[in-house]
Amino acid sequence: QVQPVESGGGLVQAGDSLKLSCEVSGGSLSRYAPAWFRQAPGKERQFVAGISWSGGMTYYADSVKGRLTISRDDAKNMANLQMNSLKPEDTAVYYCALGYYTGSSYADISEYDYWGRGTQVTVSS
Repeated sequence: QVQPVESGGGLVQAGDSLKLSCEVSGGSLSRYAPAWFRQAPGKERQFVAGISWSGGMTYYADSVKGRLTISRDDAKNMANLQMNSLKPEDTAVYYCALGYYTGSSYADISEYDYWGRGTQVTVSS
């Protein structure tokens, strides 16, 4: 019954910014560590960013570090992904996922129990 729902995707130019949001229904975000994954056509779903349930630690893929920032607002039951300096290679469907991962497992897709349906981000050159 726990369901993350992504929003905020769209078509932008290279260098632009977007803010993706993940609203959680059927449960409390505070119980989970959320993360963002993305999947481009013909490619594997890959880890983008994650944040511990306490919000004290964040994790990023090397390809997005310094440009994307994950945050959580448990009072609003929402996790966000601020995306700056977007590049065409960022084009993908972005998914919000919720898990209970510990240690170094934050990038492991199998650690996440609940997934949103995704939101499309398209960056033109």
